[in-house]
Amino acid sequence: MLKLGVNIDHVATLRQARYKGKPKGEPDPIEAALICESAGAHGITAHLREDRRHIVDRDVFTLREVIKTRFNLEMANSPEIVEIALKAKPDIVCLVPEKREEVTTEGGLDVVTHEKSLAETVRRLRGQGIEVSFFVAPDIAQIEASARAGAQFVELHTGSFADSYHRKRERNEELNRLVLASNKARDLGMQVNAGHGLNYQNLQLLHLVPNLVELNIGHSIISRSVVVGLATAVKEMLALMENYAATEVV
Repeated sequence: MLKLGVNIDHVATLRQARYKGKPKGEPDPIEAALICESAGAHGITAHLREDRRHIVDRDVFTLREVIKTRFNLEMANSPEIVEIALKAKPDIVCLVPEKREEVTTEGGLDVVTHEKSLAETVRRLRGQGIEVSFFVAPDIAQIEASARAGAQFVELHTGSFADSYHRKRERNEELNRLVLASNKARDLGMQVNAGHGLNYQNLQLLHLVPNLVELNIGHSIISRSVVVGLATAVKEMLALMENYAATEVV
């Protein structure tokens, strides 16, 4: 069964628009996370950025206390944030690149260049029983470096696939890259997640990518929830994920 992790960052973005620097505010990302769980989500994802633009430290520790499914903490390989992760002990950490000027994470982690430092962070996190995923482009060199660095998962960056969805030739090229990367990750003993830019229109085509364990989706679900409510938005996405066959396409 293909699992859904709901990213609640943009609930916190809306809260911070009015209540930044205050001890509480609305909408509450914790309440949103619990609604997503009740609606059938298999996990909750939150990104603690170095500039704390949406999720803040108290959110991380409260989520750790209340989440009953699976708590995935996205984060940069930053000493300060690594220490918070070691203290909070999420179920899994997804290491991502981070730029101050970007609205959302726009590219994959460059594991090839930073393999040594990433391997040390993986060692520390796994030593505390925290699983580790790398958010990477569907690039074979990055997949191989991820395996060498000790990642148990890779999360394939689906942004290029999403951006090219309405251009058939480019879309098929991106799908092929995702298929090859997913099979390579599986062959190297890693599990495969995917995320970025996935929505109610393009998700069905992603069923062509084999070996997927979990999709992490945020913006599309939170946007849809403005119209239909959060629980319904989660259920609609889960319905689109049904009947996924997680085996290699020959």
